[in-house]
Amino acid sequence: MESSELAFYTTQELIAELMRRQTFLGVVVNSQTEWKGGEWGEERTFEVHLNSNLDPVEASRLLSRVSDFMGLHHS
Repeated sequence: MESSELAFYTTQELIAELMRRQTFLGVVVNSQTEWKGGEWGEERTFEVHLNSNLDPVEASRLLSRVSDFMGLHHS
């Protein structure tokens, strides 16, 4: 798939495609409202998506590791 082709899909369609793929092992976090850039500004609400390859406990552990990594390398 060419990157230009991605422009024709909504965020929800792209997330749904990832969730269908058995080869995908991970977590998708997205804002409930679209963000077009600029200043972050207000508080945001997020959705967390995981497919059947990852249960909630594993997803929580994965997100904790990501948080630890970011704290170590981006502080």
